[in-house]
Amino acid sequence: MAQQDIPKHYNPTEAEDKWYSYWEKHRYFHSEPDEREAYTVVIPPPNVTGVLHMGHILNNTIQDILVRRARMLGKNACWVPGTDHASIATEAKVVQRLRKKGIKKSDLSREDFLKHAWDWTDEYGGIILQQLRKLGASCDWERTRFTLEEELYESVINVFIDLHEKGKVYRGKRMINWDPEAKTALSDEEVIYKDVQSKLYHVSYAVADSDETVTIATTRPETILADTAICVHPDDKRYQHLIGKKAIVPLENREIPIIADEYVEMDFGTGCLKVTPAHDVNDYELGQKHDLAIIDMLNADGTVSEEVNHFIGKDRFEARKLMVKALEESEQLVKTEDIANSVGYSERTDAVIEPRLSLQWFLKMDELAKPALENVMNDEIRFHPAKFKNSYQNWMENIRDWCISRQLWWGHRIPAWYYGENPDDYVIAKTLEEAITAANEKTGKNWTENDLKQDEDVLDTWFSSWLWPISVFNGINEPDNKEVRYYYPTNDLVTAPEIMFFWVARMIMAGYEYRSELPFKNVYYTGIVRDKQRRKMSKSLGNSPDPLKMIAEFGADGVRVGMLFSAPAGNDLLFDESMVEQGRNFANKIWNAYRFLSMNMEDGVEYAPTTEIDSENLADVWMQTRLHETLRDIEDDFEKFRLSDALQKVYSLVWDDFCDWYIELCKPEERGGKISKEKLERALGFFEELMKLLHPFMPFITEEIWQRIQQRSEKEALVITSWTAFDEQKINPEQRALFQKMQLLIAASRNIRAEMNLSPNAELQVLIKTQNTEEADAISSQQWVFRRLQTVSELQISSDLSKPKMAASSVVQGTELYIPLEGLIDTEKEIARIEKEIQRLEGFLKSINGKLNNERFVANAPDEVVAKERKKKSDTENTLEKLRENLKSFK
Repeated sequence: MAQQDIPKHYNPTEAEDKWYSYWEKHRYFHSEPDEREAYTVVIPPPNVTGVLHMGHILNNTIQDILVRRARMLGKNACWVPGTDHASIATEAKVVQRLRKKGIKKSDLSREDFLKHAWDWTDEYGGIILQQLRKLGASCDWERTRFTLEEELYESVINVFIDLHEKGKVYRGKRMINWDPEAKTALSDEEVIYKDVQSKLYHVSYAVADSDETVTIATTRPETILADTAICVHPDDKRYQHLIGKKAIVPLENREIPIIADEYVEMDFGTGCLKVTPAHDVNDYELGQKHDLAIIDMLNADGTVSEEVNHFIGKDRFEARKLMVKALEESEQLVKTEDIANSVGYSERTDAVIEPRLSLQWFLKMDELAKPALENVMNDEIRFHPAKFKNSYQNWMENIRDWCISRQLWWGHRIPAWYYGENPDDYVIAKTLEEAITAANEKTGKNWTENDLKQDEDVLDTWFSSWLWPISVFNGINEPDNKEVRYYYPTNDLVTAPEIMFFWVARMIMAGYEYRSELPFKNVYYTGIVRDKQRRKMSKSLGNSPDPLKMIAEFGADGVRVGMLFSAPAGNDLLFDESMVEQGRNFANKIWNAYRFLSMNMEDGVEYAPTTEIDSENLADVWMQTRLHETLRDIEDDFEKFRLSDALQKVYSLVWDDFCDWYIELCKPEERGGKISKEKLERALGFFEELMKLLHPFMPFITEEIWQRIQQRSEKEALVITSWTAFDEQKINPEQRALFQKMQLLIAASRNIRAEMNLSPNAELQVLIKTQNTEEADAISSQQWVFRRLQTVSELQISSDLSKPKMAASSVVQGTELYIPLEGLIDTEKEIARIEKEIQRLEGFLKSINGKLNNERFVANAPDEVVAKERKKKSDTENTLEKLRENLKSFK
């Protein structure tokens, strides 16, 4: 490519639009089963009406890195995208939209409401998938799935029917978590507990037919209206004489029994417990045990019901205030305390949850959980980081049945059909026709379509998501189809630890239930993206930047790199815009390196980048060594899902090794000259290798440069180019050590120039005193490296040198470097510099001696750690000795 065709500045937006379109046009992301090893990832499906946020950026960047690298490794990479219908969230949005139009959900039929929901989904659904393209996500868009599409809908219904036939799905009236805002039941996992400041009200109840009273304490005084007993411990002498008597419910003036049960703790509170079976899980259990009446005082929307005599129609929190006022007026409010307690909130609507007795559908979890627990704990399925196994184990060992029904219309409608008044008068069937047949067989009657009514409820959204790795390949409906046999089990799942129980655990259960094997081999848990004040990013706090604006400002590659730099697995990411700015700067550094190389190309000359090095050229041997060391090291990082570490290594290889050292050594000796064709072809060869390593992390700029270095056919695009194989034979430890010694000597020379305020262009006499003649010969043979990067009038290298008078010096791994300074510097300043360095090293030596003189450290520390400290001591003592000798030469 001609020099004049290369822009001075990299334009991320232009490159991103161009190359993403090119990749899609040539279907590089599409996968079909073939003879290659499959590498499968399923996207955690975002809400269908969602938009991109910082968590998505982090999660999908990580997935894309894994998928792009697998593709380059020659695997048949298949990344399945899709969206989740998100029952509660989507229905709430639709209801809100209708409300703005003056329409109530209750005014619509189910069919009409669902038409509005589909209109909303068609209008806003899939926006997030378009946004993921801006990030560079290399999903197989031809495979995009939606949890409510026909095939996946059928999968969910088939699983419900199957589990019901197995006796694992059942219907029962139980205490559940109720969201009064969404008016639906929630599973335990959908309840978020928050520590809040509350009031504890001590209330006096009169004992019937006596002058006595008993006092209870509650944070929910409005539920007193639904009390059906007072409970005390049978051994509590304070109340034994009251057991079997009656207490009178305040305001309601209803008599309730005083019962005894060992459940009550005598030393907790007053030792008296109000029992409200309809509004507390533990009270419900007591009520069942003692056959207590159940009074449900709350309607579905959280208002007071007609089951009680006061505050009917009032909101529960308004009723609380009114109850407290009434208790004060009746002088039954003994006292009020401020306390901290934990309150459950809806994960979706943030409404305070009400325990509620309700007839719902449940899934038995105990048998499903066993293989799911066993195969995580034995590392058949590996968690990264492994620390999450502990919370996983705790949850799985204490698992409760899953409430899977939701009082919503948007979702997978439960395939239960009712034909009578009794709770058991139902059949389970996919269609009305099948239901009529089943009902007739069950009852011996001739039911018609007018006699049967389908359950109004839908299934929990997670009841479709738990099948995702199987259902996206139609593995439920057609268990032996070619695709599910090829792509399942998937390889890696990238997700957030907050949905470990909602989703990860349940997918594992479904995998063993329906495929008798794991659904994925690795689970990579990302951290939570937080701001610098460690607050979780959210719209309500206004602390979450717009990812699309960030991409527009810093480029997708810059954003990807910036996010990953601070994203070790499982640790929260403290987001700072400077991170993505660093990513953009890295992209600019890469572009400038390519631009510099291209400026050395002669118009009309064909260049053939090569990886064949000049084995006599130390810089070539070192660069090749560093490349393959990095390949080896990041292979280990990828195995352990340390993607941030892998990026740091590649970053250092590109910025530090290639740009700051190798390119500099490629430059010709004469100023203004051009790099020779042979050296330039080797430099371009290395640069191509670096683009391969960088591509999974920074797909756009690497493809742009790859396509500019040489003319490529569509089969030679970087996105499908083979990953470079690690080759141990291309690592030369001796030459690497020699080059590193040269780097340190050059750095020492530069430091002396800076400290002495000497110009970088000043020609200096440099003497290097080596530790032996072999080292002298080695450095002498490669002295061109030193001369290329330092302006010297004379360079002497020998093991038999004496330090000149008035010379600055530095000790590098036992090798001494002298620069005579007579007539160049302020002698007193150099003396101060050496004394400062001696003082620093003396402090360092003191800390080392402190460790080595500690008998416990020497006895308990690993041998290699102790040996390392002894080596540090020896090296520091040698350096101090030489510095003291240097100091003498100035005095």
